[in-house]
Amino acid sequence: MTEPLLEAHGITKSYGHVDALRGADFTLPAGEVVALIGDNGAGKSTLVKILSGVEAPDGGRILVDGEPHRFESVEQARAAGIETVHQDLALCADLTPAANFFLGREVLRPGLLGRLGFLDNAAMRARAREECERLGVRLKSDAVSVSTLSGGQRQGVAVARAVTWARRVVFMDEPTAALGVVQTARVLDLIRTVRDSGVAVVLITHNMQDVKAVADRIEVLRLGRRVARFTGADVSMEELVGAMTGALEQELEKPSDTGSAEGEKR
Repeated sequence: MTEPLLEAHGITKSYGHVDALRGADFTLPAGEVVALIGDNGAGKSTLVKILSGVEAPDGGRILVDGEPHRFESVEQARAAGIETVHQDLALCADLTPAANFFLGREVLRPGLLGRLGFLDNAAMRARAREECERLGVRLKSDAVSVSTLSGGQRQGVAVARAVTWARRVVFMDEPTAALGVVQTARVLDLIRTVRDSGVAVVLITHNMQDVKAVADRIEVLRLGRRVARFTGADVSMEELVGAMTGALEQELEKPSDTGSAEGEKR
């Protein structure tokens, strides 16, 4: 396995008497797609919120490129090169794709007009168009509102926006939920393109077919802890479901010189 880009060790988080994370671990190598899976209540959403700066952990360590970080805001995570595509996409339906790209990061016109607060809409449209073309996101027009786009196109805009600003990591929460077969295939192709561009991807999903299709590695959470790690090409659907449900005491993967996995009981 390549050197980890993002690591979490012993992350804990409680809400009153409920322990959402009980010493959870996570490892994301650079330039890979890692799927984070688990049953409802496993702690996936809580771990992602902590790693993306939405919430602060009660305990544990987060490392980026081997250096310790503590994200107490989304802005701090973004400063470390981490962006998130939320399940609800967090797009403003009445704005154009370009306006959504630069929401909170608006570009002002040069000179006096910029100092007066006038936006450089042409520059923002050009950059948004360039990023969409680079990632293969096809839009019939960049002048229409997001509300007129298909589900797959809206997902593409949200992903392209995140990749535009991410330097290291993009979290994608259920990116193919409620999409048809063709739109799902396009989003999976987009995930591969993002990975090939050098940005690591964390895929959070319940869809095991998507996991098998694009994940280089898979990490399984159960009851607030990581219980298994797999190499995507070598794992069966039965092993994934067994690890998620506890039906199988799956052994943790250990890196080796040959890239194969040795067993280690949890």
